[in-house]
Amino acid sequence: MRRRLINSTLAVVLVVIAVFGLSLVIVETRTIENSAQESVDSDAVRLVSIVDSRLLGGEGVTPAVLREQIEPGRYAMIKIPNRDVLEIGKRPTGSVISSQERGEQGETVRVEASRSTVSREIGRTMLIILAVALLAVLAAVFLAVRQAHRLSAPLTDLAETAERLGSGDPRPRHRRYGVPELDRVADVLDSSAERIARMLTAERRLAADASHQLRTPLTALSMRLEEITLTDDPETVKEEATIALTQVERLTDVVQRLLTNSRDPRTGSAVAFDLDEVVKQQIEEWRPASRSEGRAIVRSGKKGLRAVGTPGAVAQVLATLIENSLMHGDGTVALRTRVTGNQAVVEVSDEGPGVPPDLGARVFERTVSGRNSTGLGLAVARDLAEADGGRLELLQQHPPVFALFLSREGDPGREAGPGAGSDTA
Repeated sequence: MRRRLINSTLAVVLVVIAVFGLSLVIVETRTIENSAQESVDSDAVRLVSIVDSRLLGGEGVTPAVLREQIEPGRYAMIKIPNRDVLEIGKRPTGSVISSQERGEQGETVRVEASRSTVSREIGRTMLIILAVALLAVLAAVFLAVRQAHRLSAPLTDLAETAERLGSGDPRPRHRRYGVPELDRVADVLDSSAERIARMLTAERRLAADASHQLRTPLTALSMRLEEITLTDDPETVKEEATIALTQVERLTDVVQRLLTNSRDPRTGSAVAFDLDEVVKQQIEEWRPASRSEGRAIVRSGKKGLRAVGTPGAVAQVLATLIENSLMHGDGTVALRTRVTGNQAVVEVSDEGPGVPPDLGARVFERTVSGRNSTGLGLAVARDLAEADGGRLELLQQHPPVFALFLSREGDPGREAGPGAGSDTA
């Protein structure tokens, strides 16, 4: 696309330059030739007038007197009846521009100028026109490249955003490009990202709950069916079938509950990972946005921590916190890692006004927002944290300090729940 935009822009510019440049060359050539002819005519008129005046006054007519009346480098021939022919200058060779005038006393004046002077003037003019055309082409190339980049870079960025959505990274990027059509596409992608994030959160909840809550009734049902296949006693078959039907009803109730209200997060895809790598990746990803706002992102605290969770989900939680700090906060955005009890903690803070007092912990509720936003970001972030067995909390309202608590690798009490062994002080 970029090449097509550049080629089309250059094609238009070259056509315009060719049309107007050719017209300008023709006009300038004719103007120079006419100007040269008018100058020669003027010299001839002036000479014949002077000759007439001197003849009427009885004064002498000599080349020395007339030489100053014509342009240097031109040739003049004056024929006066009953006198010798007078010549001024050297007669040019080759093509010439000439003008002849006849005076009242019967004299004839002829002025000639070499056409090479006119040709040189036309050549200089054409060089100037060519230089201007070249500058126009260079300016067109620069503007075409810039415009192509301005249009193609956002499209590339939008394609990367769509690819990220397709690969399971539903973080809205909230990037705008100053082009209404592209900004509309970005709005749609961000809205889709938020919807996908909610859907993925619900699916993660459902999958985690199903893996835990359906395992036991399925195992019991399988055992009852095995008993039926191994016995020939009708009473035993009837008894086991009745029990199996009870297990099916239990399964139905469990599935119905999972589909209507999956509120008990479990970790189904959590792994041990390097927390420093995730923090570093997020700082690098958000540093350009912070620089464009004239702000900085820094990190401090304990290094070398390994936590248990889903790296992609942890990255999304941190991205949400950093994004909120850049959008609603002020000053430096700080990420601090520490250990409290058997948990690894990542704190995200800034120097802004923080969370309004009337919101407090309600900032994590869906559709609750203290700014002009959807109110979904922190709610989705908390869901993702809880899905990995962690938790997301607001430790301080002013200045704002959010903390993500994750179980550390090798934590024997991790199954006790996300709140076990934590210290929010």
